[in-house]
Amino acid sequence: MVGVKRKTAQKIQNKGRFGSLKSRSKKAVFKKTPGSRTVVHYKKKKISKAKCASCGKVLPGTMAKAASKIKNAFTTKKKPTRPFGGNLCSACMRKNLIRRARK
Repeated sequence: MVGVKRKTAQKIQNKGRFGSLKSRSKKAVFKKTPGSRTVVHYKKKKISKAKCASCGKVLPGTMAKAASKIKNAFTTKKKPTRPFGGNLCSACMRKNLIRRARK
């Protein structure tokens, strides 16, 4: 773009990652403060919903939370109790069971 200058590394405050922020699983977001400084905020990445292994649809009845939150949840909240629950959607599970029964 014409006329747009990039910020140099010296102008960004909090340069470098410290402690738990060293992880690449955190997203760096550049924020402008009221004092016209540019600082870096680190945000957690959004956790995606579980998807079906064969068709790729989003699985209903599964939790889209961090592993630390899922481990404290009740077993019935984590995934459906049917066969292949949490791995296949109900339609693909039905197809899979019918295919196995016909063999």
